[in-house]
Amino acid sequence: MLITGNLLVIAIISLGTIGLISAVILYLVSQRFKVYEDPRIATIEEMLPQANCGGCGQPGCHGFAETCVKSPSLSGLSCPVGGAELMKSIASVLGKDAESSVPRIAVVKCNGNCENRPKTSQYDGAANCHIEASLYKGDTDCAFGCLGNGDCVNACLFDAIRMDNTTGLPVVDEEKCTACGACVKACPRNVIELRKKGPKSRRIYVECVNKDKGAIARKACKSACISCSKCAKTCPFGAIEVLNNLAYIDDNKCRLCRKCTDVCPTSAIRAVNFPPNKENAVPSNNATENTK
Repeated sequence: MLITGNLLVIAIISLGTIGLISAVILYLVSQRFKVYEDPRIATIEEMLPQANCGGCGQPGCHGFAETCVKSPSLSGLSCPVGGAELMKSIASVLGKDAESSVPRIAVVKCNGNCENRPKTSQYDGAANCHIEASLYKGDTDCAFGCLGNGDCVNACLFDAIRMDNTTGLPVVDEEKCTACGACVKACPRNVIELRKKGPKSRRIYVECVNKDKGAIARKACKSACISCSKCAKTCPFGAIEVLNNLAYIDDNKCRLCRKCTDVCPTSAIRAVNFPPNKENAVPSNNATENTK
């Protein structure tokens, strides 16, 4: 019994010694390879909305917080969910200057509803835009427009997009949209774009992405851009360019005069949240400044 007891004591002492030595070694190794993290990163991360949407271009809110702290300035950095006020708060904590960012919103550049773009075939595959886009042009004669399967709806983390059962097209909720860009990435047809929200939420854009020639595009959809260039010739600010049979309005140059909407023969240009157009007067200098 005495021998057994001694062996037990020796075993306990040996295991304890090994454990102690291992703990010391682990501590020394952890101190040697310890990675220091600026405590301000945690502070900034707590200020962020924790959406982890990737709209800032960084891998989640922690990545964005780390970038804000390590960057010499906040130039080019923006949290689309928190907006300008959040960036000002971050700037005050870090003692850096924050650039004023222009509010943006997702717009759907397709008006190919059932009336304008009738179906010519039936798709029976999986209800997924990427899958359908990889199989064929879609169930209409337009190979560019919205496929209507709602990939953008599924990608939105803020419930800011819904599918309209009447038109078969996605509709963006202006109050909920944070311009994170998730819907833009989810659309295989590049139908959704982030554009300036505009003063009083007024904006103008071409509601079409069809790059076919005019006659072909018009046959596929009544509201398609036919690249007639009337809008580009009419615009007094040089904000419209026709490229690859498709007109595009530069929201940095557009002054919201709406002359283009009046001359478009297919009503392919969408003007949002405007009052009735009583006259086509060119905006004053003050109006021009407010649209920047």
